[in-house]
Amino acid sequence: MEIFKDLAIIILAAKLLGLAAKHIGAPQVVGEIVAGLLIGPSVLGLVGPSDYIAVSAEIGVVILMFMAGLTTNIRDLIKTGPMALLIACVGVFVPLLGGTLLYSAFYGFSSVGSPEFLKAVFIGVILTATSVSITVETLKELGRLEGRIGTLITGAAIIDDVIGIIVLTVVISLKDSSTGAGSVLLRTALFLVLCCTVGVGIYYLFKYIDMRHQHQRRIPILGLALCLGMAYVAESFFGIADITGAYVAGIILCSLKDSSYINEKMDISSYIFFGPVFFASIGIKTQLSEIDGGIILFSVLFVLVGLITKIIGCGLTARLFRFGWLDSLIVGVGMMTRGEVALIVSQKGLDVGLLEEKYFTSVILLIIVSSIITPIFLKLLFSRKKEPDKAQPVASKGV
Repeated sequence: MEIFKDLAIIILAAKLLGLAAKHIGAPQVVGEIVAGLLIGPSVLGLVGPSDYIAVSAEIGVVILMFMAGLTTNIRDLIKTGPMALLIACVGVFVPLLGGTLLYSAFYGFSSVGSPEFLKAVFIGVILTATSVSITVETLKELGRLEGRIGTLITGAAIIDDVIGIIVLTVVISLKDSSTGAGSVLLRTALFLVLCCTVGVGIYYLFKYIDMRHQHQRRIPILGLALCLGMAYVAESFFGIADITGAYVAGIILCSLKDSSYINEKMDISSYIFFGPVFFASIGIKTQLSEIDGGIILFSVLFVLVGLITKIIGCGLTARLFRFGWLDSLIVGVGMMTRGEVALIVSQKGLDVGLLEEKYFTSVILLIIVSSIITPIFLKLLFSRKKEPDKAQPVASKGV
């Protein structure tokens, strides 16, 4: 079958270029996307889009979001509290507004609720997500991860992703002209209420199974079933993005003793197959013929807006909590990295018609630039601090 040849080429090319990207200090996903671009119709024409690749890529997205939920640290959220929540909220709103205005300035301002207005808003939605993995590695290297600023950045980034996924869900639902904003918000709220109530029971069921069968493969298998089931329920019964259900499934299980074990097993299938297929599929679908001077200019401004709005939104909010200007700038810079979540959001926009393929160039450029300059800026800023930041006080433990 032709599909076997296509998958062999995708996996081999994605891994080779992914490792090459890692070798030069760029995220591996960038190499995998470039691999898809090279083997796709725009360059070599070895592999073309197909239904099977599209379905595999969708499964890859769902698993990636499940893993993102699994790695959420609830204790960090509680530890940073209202401070991280407010920083995350403003850190979502400012980039959302900035991206919307950027698209509107390029292609014209449209009436609220129109298809063009939703496309403008979606550009802003892409900019809301923070990928904190690179920042965490840098903070760890500098010995600042457990400090007050490190804990704050980590907690705010987690909340940032949760809010970003909710905003994504609302915007995608609004694309259906027959659905009012009130109905969208109601369905989203009902889904979250369902997750909070049923999720508690699911957590304790998994906890019981985990106690009796700790570190056994049945736990990841049941976790994957929960992930796929909640993705289906979210989309089919509540009309919201399937990745929202997968993400919430991960959050439900993130406090299990074996959450890291589940994540480890999910990562095997994601790293070997579904992840490369997803990221390469983005490159395969990218049409270089559609990239012109206007897109290049838009991409440059998109990157600038993406970086600056995070610094303004998160940094100034930190300043309101009486952080010094230097510490506030560190918080803003620490929140400006983008990664897999931005790509996942972009892919969902492409699927529902809110984003054109040519804008993937802008997203990829943002990921590359933010991934490279964030560690450099953090090291420079921390070198100006004369004293280490104090660790965030930990709440007293119950009996």
